Amino acid sequence: MKSYVPPKPFLLLPLLSLTLLLAPVVFAEDAPPRGGLPAEVHRVEIASLDHVLRGVGTLRANESVIIRSEISGRVESILFNEGEMVTQGQELFRLDSASYNAELAQAQAQANLSRQEYQRASDLLERRVGSQNERDTKLAQLRVNEAQVEFAKTSLDKTRIRAPFAGMIGLRHISPGDFITSGQDLVELTDFSEMKIDFAMPERNLGQLSIGQTIMIEVDAFPGEQFSGEIFAISPSSNARSHNINVRANIPNPDGRLRPGLFSKIEIVIGRDDQAIMIPEQAIMPLDNAFFVMKMDENNMLSMVPVTMGARRFGEVQITEGLAPGDVVVTAGQIKLQPGMPITPLFSPSETSSGSDV
Repeated sequence: MKSYVPPKPFLLLPLLSLTLLLAPVVFAEDAPPRGGLPAEVHRVEIASLDHVLRGVGTLRANESVIIRSEISGRVESILFNEGEMVTQGQELFRLDSASYNAELAQAQAQANLSRQEYQRASDLLERRVGSQNERDTKLAQLRVNEAQVEFAKTSLDKTRIRAPFAGMIGLRHISPGDFITSGQDLVELTDFSEMKIDFAMPERNLGQLSIGQTIMIEVDAFPGEQFSGEIFAISPSSNARSHNINVRANIPNPDGRLRPGLFSKIEIVIGRDDQAIMIPEQAIMPLDNAFFVMKMDENNMLSMVPVTMGARRFGEVQITEGLAPGDVVVTAGQIKLQPGMPITPLFSPSETSSGSDV
């Protein structure tokens, strides 16, 4: 029968030392982390907010007309270059005036004869030889012939087609030598030294519109650039179908960069709030017809807070209820977070550099 031999002490010491070395590692792996998941956050601050009405419209020229002839005739000369600026009253087309000169000369000759006959009848009446009726007849004929002279002068003047206002001349539809008829389109004349824009606003905003109010427009032709204008007319009635109010404004265009037909986005500033609470749009979480944000407290713990939204601007939304300046809200990673969880806040570089990190 074998006797019990106790283990030797020099064998137990290495085992005990190994156990003590591994124990802290196991306990450290099983212990919960001291901080929570990292999450991007934003500290709520006061900002200035313009309350804006927005709409769309199409630019129109201040004045635009298709030049047409009032009489028929052959085009003798064209006195402009296409695409150039012309002044008011500048001659654009000249028609053959030979027949109109002849009509004027004939009318003037008839008028001179009638004037002599009237003078002779007046002399005879003074000498009590002629009759009052004959003198009145000659006077009436003189007036008719004088009117014919004026008519002939007017017809002759219409052979000179002039610009009704200053502007840019367009592309002509005729050539020298063409025979044109009364009312035929010749060329377009456009004045866009000042532009007009027509747009519609909901009738509920009628009380926020006024003559002289400033508007700002943007066009795709000049991205990122704004042009200012002023409302000068508001329709007296609302559209019965759309319930919109038509508004017209003018836009100064001294350098001629804006052109008729450009689609425009319109903004009208109707108020300013210097104490607005603005947060990034991505902080908003819609849930069951309501809106929430994840707010971090002083212990870096999360809670769901209902909020009421106000106006919006690019990338931001106004909060009218639910938050106060200094609150910290989560702006990214909400899907993996739950109320009551701790987080490790990650502020934006601008907030970190300004010392607003916690």
